[in-house]
Amino acid sequence: MSSRGTIMHGLRRRLAAVSALAMGAALAVAIPSPASAAARVDNPYVGATAYVNPDWSAKAAAEPGGAAIADTPAFVWMDRIAAIEGSATAMSLREHLDTALDQGANLFQVVIYDLPGRDCAALASNGELGPTELGRYKSEYIDPISDILADPAYANLRIVTIIEPDSLPNIVTNAGGTAGSTDACATMKANGNYEKGVGYALHTLGAIPNVYNYVDAAHHGWLGWDSNMGPAAKEFKKAATSEGATVADVSGFIVNTANYSALKEPNFKVTDSVNGTTVRQSKWIDWNYYVDELSFAQALRTLLVSEGFNSNIGMLIDTARNGWGGSARPTAAGPLTSVDTYVNGGRVDRRIHAGNWCNQTGAGIGERPTTAPEPGIDAYVWAKPPGESDGNSAPVENDEGKGFDRMCDPTYTGNGRNGNSMSGALPNSPLAGHWFSAQFQELVRNAYPAIDGSGGGGDDDTQAPSAPTGVTATAKTSSSVSLSWTASTDNTGVTGYDVFRNGVKVGSATTTSYTDSGLTDSTAYSYTVKARDAAGNVSAASGTLSATTSAGGGTGTGALKVQYKNTDSSATDNQIRMALQLVNTGSTAVNLSTVKLRYWFTPEAGASTFGTSCDYAVIGCGTLTHGVKTAGSAAGASHYLEVGFGSGTLAAGASTGEIQLRLNKSDWSNFNEADDYSRSTSTTLADSVKIGAYVTGALSWGTAP
Repeated sequence: MSSRGTIMHGLRRRLAAVSALAMGAALAVAIPSPASAAARVDNPYVGATAYVNPDWSAKAAAEPGGAAIADTPAFVWMDRIAAIEGSATAMSLREHLDTALDQGANLFQVVIYDLPGRDCAALASNGELGPTELGRYKSEYIDPISDILADPAYANLRIVTIIEPDSLPNIVTNAGGTAGSTDACATMKANGNYEKGVGYALHTLGAIPNVYNYVDAAHHGWLGWDSNMGPAAKEFKKAATSEGATVADVSGFIVNTANYSALKEPNFKVTDSVNGTTVRQSKWIDWNYYVDELSFAQALRTLLVSEGFNSNIGMLIDTARNGWGGSARPTAAGPLTSVDTYVNGGRVDRRIHAGNWCNQTGAGIGERPTTAPEPGIDAYVWAKPPGESDGNSAPVENDEGKGFDRMCDPTYTGNGRNGNSMSGALPNSPLAGHWFSAQFQELVRNAYPAIDGSGGGGDDDTQAPSAPTGVTATAKTSSSVSLSWTASTDNTGVTGYDVFRNGVKVGSATTTSYTDSGLTDSTAYSYTVKARDAAGNVSAASGTLSATTSAGGGTGTGALKVQYKNTDSSATDNQIRMALQLVNTGSTAVNLSTVKLRYWFTPEAGASTFGTSCDYAVIGCGTLTHGVKTAGSAAGASHYLEVGFGSGTLAAGASTGEIQLRLNKSDWSNFNEADDYSRSTSTTLADSVKIGAYVTGALSWGTAP
């Protein structure tokens, strides 16, 4: 690893739209002669001139403030077979490589991303190949890429690959036994095609002398727990020794690809304590051993070397969208009132939950690509180019194999992977990989370090909107509060509102209303709202509204009913198991995405965190969300299992069919279900009035405790 140095970028363009920018940059930067790739180097970024993708650069330069960063090197994504040959609107792989030579670059960065059954836990980034199409992956995808990269014309290019983002980490955490597990991931774990595909890519591309392979290793908010990090290192080793590959085919690993985790959290450390409670116990950190990507990447590197990877491997960190700047960036730790106020007040990562990954509201461009910035780190890079969408916020017909993931829907209330929190996603987003102008402009506004001369219509605007007024509660249930307020005014226009519950941001809206859900009955909450404009100016907070949720209880009178059967004869083992069925007894179809089912229980002693699983569902386990929430202190009902439906409708007179579920405490200690509110001994599906069905937060069936 070498000393710190900024990655130099290519200066010539094939696109006339940005040629003037490149010529201007040439006055300030001296270009070294391209190094020969025949002599393999320890860190491919040292002394390198990295390729600037003209396709991305032209789009960036056309945006307000984008000219300041349009000359920044970023990875080219090969996300389907057709991308290799290009199209009328996108350059082919060979054209990119030829342009790199034209620019005088000696470093080319490319993402290899088309595994069979790709991204089994996120529908937005599903791919074109089915779970069993390993043969096509090899012959139609990897082999053609290898043939092009091995062309002697490109022998003087150092070619850095990122191998299959989000694949191997999904096998570790989402293939069974956790709240985030999916049937698709279980399938890929069983058939081994992620490991075989990654191994084949490493072996085939690693045989090219000037190719440097970096394997994707998720991010700290995914693998930072010992229970995930250790198994992940073993999984990486397994893949790296499959299909002829060896650890010598791995130059390093990359973290934070297509994610938003902060590079550094400057205002607190994982070893801090507040009133005797460690930072690890805060809701945000949730017992993770790492609070940011730098500490995670360095620790993971040490672990990987201990697992048998070469001692000279380096780490890359994607900093394209993890700057978290703007007016909302804290400058000190939060109040010492509690560990949660301390962490939430000081964390620069302003996401609602660290599990949120899609087009995040408030995010900013992070560190510019830099070589060897810290020990063990080969470079900060831009793997996911700013402005390229993570996924569509509503269903979009397409021929790219990409689905609709509710985590990209700003109205989605979450799942087990993000603690059943709001998604934090921007509205009106296009398909993954397609240009998202609103996202790019927000990233520029919120950049940290700030972007000099970011230009555009917002740079001269320093006037904040007026504070929202008239915040009122328009509706309340036992688990939600619906808010409305009077619109703010601004000299250039209000672009959105942020809603705060008890001083912590819980969501955003582009209109003057918002519903906060997942609350506890008979509990008082305080709300404030702030407005923001296109330049990132934020208003003062509105006046505080105090709202108390309705008491638990009450009987639903809607057109749904829930049927239940007990699938576990023991009331004192370490799992609660059941089968549920939702029936539409009305005369019109029901939008399933608005429906939640609740099964109330008490966990007794033991762990306070839970794992939930769907073992079988007629409508498919992949269409369901499930997780455990705290319900209060009602007898037999201090907690509830909540089940949601991703999309679709339930026709009049129809049922979902049987849904088989189970839950356990994270320490697998025993339950005593005898007094659980929702449990019965019925072994056939029968109407159960002690299981609630809620539609848009209102009780539609059953009697709540």
